[in-house]
Formats: sequence, structure tokens, C-alpha cells
Amino acid sequence: MPHAALIRALAITACSLCLIVVVLGAYVRLSDAGLGCPDWPGCYGHLSPIGAAESGQALDPGKAWREMLHRYAAGTLGLLIVCLAAMSVAWRRERIAPLGLTLVLPAIVIVQGLFGMLTVTWRLKPLIVTLHLLFGLATLSLLWWLVLELARRRAGPWSHSAGLHGGRLTAARTLALLALLTLAAQIALGGWTSSNYAALACPDLPTCQGSWWPPADFRSGYSLWRGIEAQGLVAIHLVHRLGAMVASAVLTAAAIAALASPAQGLVRRAALLVLALLCLQLTIGLTMVLRGFPLWLATAHNAGAALLLLAILALNSSLRPAKP
Repeated sequence: MPHAALIRALAITACSLCLIVVVLGAYVRLSDAGLGCPDWPGCYGHLSPIGAAESGQALDPGKAWREMLHRYAAGTLGLLIVCLAAMSVAWRRERIAPLGLTLVLPAIVIVQGLFGMLTVTWRLKPLIVTLHLLFGLATLSLLWWLVLELARRRAGPWSHSAGLHGGRLTAARTLALLALLTLAAQIALGGWTSSNYAALACPDLPTCQGSWWPPADFRSGYSLWRGIEAQGLVAIHLVHRLGAMVASAVLTAAAIAALASPAQGLVRRAALLVLALLCLQLTIGLTMVLRGFPLWLATAHNAGAALLLLAILALNSSLRPAKP
């Protein structure tokens, strides 16, 4: 297999596995299995829950296996990323992949592994859990950007926006970048909501606890180290809802601007994908509240956020001008 094809295949595999790791991590967190194995990197000092059970440890097999499967998948992903970096360095003269990006990825994975360890050893501290989630999504974003860049280098100018200029296209690029930043902020708010289990603070829609603006303690809700009281959890949930409205508006504006620009091809497909995934994510979020936050819908909500992030990254990539 040619070097370029091998790196592309490895990048796509790593990106796909990273998406699985992110969703699996959400499932572990939401199913309260984060401490299924309370040590790190093994399980009660063993490589698997089987060894822990055979040694007489009292453990919940379901939670232990969910936690360890997440660790196995994350470890495999780390190996793939190291291989990508090694290949990029070895074949750097061929300029197959952006060397800087492939070298940043292992550093991100090391930091992510550190937060994974701290998540367990610090007993699911919300700040650490949130940072662990954000670094996981950062890894996914960089891998996806690598896949997009490899496709771009293979095909040359891969969208009709590449050689176009003008006010509408400039506006579309600006809005796409703003949408990416807004979505990143909303995902951070969602991570804080999830890690503090604040979703249950507002079990109704469109009101919260039967009120349009119930008593909320924003100082407590965004205290990074101290315990958060009930009104603090309400504040967290309210901010996440408001953030969802702002992010939806900006994402919609970015997609419409891209559709109205002179760009065609992948730009239009990426914009339509953003709109479709946004509708899906909002539907999942509303249904999740109305149905009492079932585990599978809560996990799907995390997966939807990850997919929406990939879609807005694809829109930003497709709107980039071609290099001279």
C-alpha cells in the first residue's frame, strides 16, 4: 500500500475509534460506571475485571467492564495516534500529512490520559471529568481535521469555494468560524451539566420546576472546586438551555450563509449536514427531558454533539480558500 493511502486509512480508523471512545466515555459517565474500577490503569490491580473477580474483589461486573472497555479502546487509540505521528515523521519528505498536526496529537493524548487517571483517582471531580471530556473532543476534532486535510491534499481544491472571493463568501467563512467557537462553548457547558448531574435539576419543558426563572445560584453553580447546592444545579441547567438557543441560532446562520454563498459542492453538503444534525440534536435534547432522561437518549445527546462538531468542522474546512 502506498504511504499516502496507509496514512489516510490509519487517520480514518483513528478518527472513527475516537468517536467510539467519546460516546463510550459518555455512556460510562452517565451510567455511573466511572468508578467501576477505582484504580488506574488496571482494575483492582489486574488487567481485567476477570482477574479482579478471581482475586476476591467485590466489584460490580457490569460497571467494571464498561470502564475497562473504555480504557482498552482509549489505549488502542493512543497507539494508533503514535503510529500516525511516527509515519508522518518517517515520510515527512513526501509531505503526505501536516507534520505539526500529527505531532500535536500524541501530546493531546498524553494530557487526556492524565485527566483520565485523575478522573478516577480524584473520585470523579466535576472539573476533571469536564476537562477529560473536552480533551477527548479536542482529540476527535484534530483527527477529523487531519482526515479533511488529507482529503484536501489528495483532491486539490476540493470545493467550489476554493477559488472564489466576495462578501457573501467572506461572511460565510466568518460565521462558520463563529459557529465552531459557539458550539465549543456550548459543549463545555454541556460537559459541566453532565459531570454535575444537573440535567435532573429542570425535569420539565419549557419551564424549569414549573417556573420560567426558578431560584438559581450562579456563583455556586460555577464553583470549580467546592460542592454545588441545589440552586447551583438549576443555574447550570438554565445556562445550558440558554446556550443551546444561542448556539442553534449561530449554527443556523452559518449554514444559511454558506448555502447563500457562491460556493457549491461540499460546502452545500456540509451546510445541509449541519442543519440536519442540529435538528436531530435539538429533538434528542427535548425528548430526553420529556421522557425523564433515559440513559440511551442521554448518551445519544452526547453522540449528537460530537457529530455536530464534526459537521461544523467540515463546513469550515470546505470554505477554506485554496493555497496558492
